[in-house]
Amino acid sequence: MTTTETYTPVAETVGAVLSRQSRPPRPSAWSASLTFGWRAMLKIKHVPEQLFDVTAFPIMMTLMFTYLFGGALAGSPSQYIQFVLPGIMVSSVVMITMYTGVEVNKDIERGVFDRFRSLPMWRPAPMVGYLLGDAFRYTMASTVILVVGLILGFRPPGGVVGVVAGIALLVGFSFAFSWVWTMFGLLLRSEKSVMGVSMLVLFPLTFLSNVYVDPSTMPGWLQAFVNVNPITHLVSAVRSLMGGTTDSGEIAWVLIAAAVCIAIFGTLTMRLYNRK
Repeated sequence: MTTTETYTPVAETVGAVLSRQSRPPRPSAWSASLTFGWRAMLKIKHVPEQLFDVTAFPIMMTLMFTYLFGGALAGSPSQYIQFVLPGIMVSSVVMITMYTGVEVNKDIERGVFDRFRSLPMWRPAPMVGYLLGDAFRYTMASTVILVVGLILGFRPPGGVVGVVAGIALLVGFSFAFSWVWTMFGLLLRSEKSVMGVSMLVLFPLTFLSNVYVDPSTMPGWLQAFVNVNPITHLVSAVRSLMGGTTDSGEIAWVLIAAAVCIAIFGTLTMRLYNRK
């Protein structure tokens, strides 16, 4: 007994499994960036240890510098914290911007970015998504430092408006500054290299500034560097907002510097991303 199979054209078979509806619209640039930002948040959810650098590290920095130098530099920790807390907030948040480049480098090593580049979406979306997710980390670190400072006696004359404006300026500058590390994340071969280069840049910028002491007490040659250091201008702007004496010149300097960072390093990052 023989069985005769019915022949079905290939086109009909494929058509039966494919959707006959129209193709969904391509996601907008903002929608794609938010999706990748949410991806960065989910990584924190699954690996909560990533939050140590925005919780334990800021608390340690605030307590250590307040009680280590407070008595020697200002007479008492309660007086010193009025001066140093905005600076510690800036230095702590700026230090953790390097992790953006580290995470980018990790995804490149794992081959995830090859998949991203094949998707029909706005090309910079993965990079912008990383930075949006990190903006949450910057806000969390700033909030943790502020709460610890309030417990230790910090009382900002600028009130709630000044504090919120200072944190917003800090997060905005850190978002722009993170483009530097995304470029290094694409350029360097390993995450250790990214961390090594970033520490070589961040340590002089944060410590050779007005974060911990008044620059007028420094030697003249060191003051020359401190006065052009972008972290110095950022600290001065945040201090003025939280102190209720808004310095529009310093704020304008910070906003211009942030725009320059995005224009230069954002462009270089996308060129490297498209070629890698």
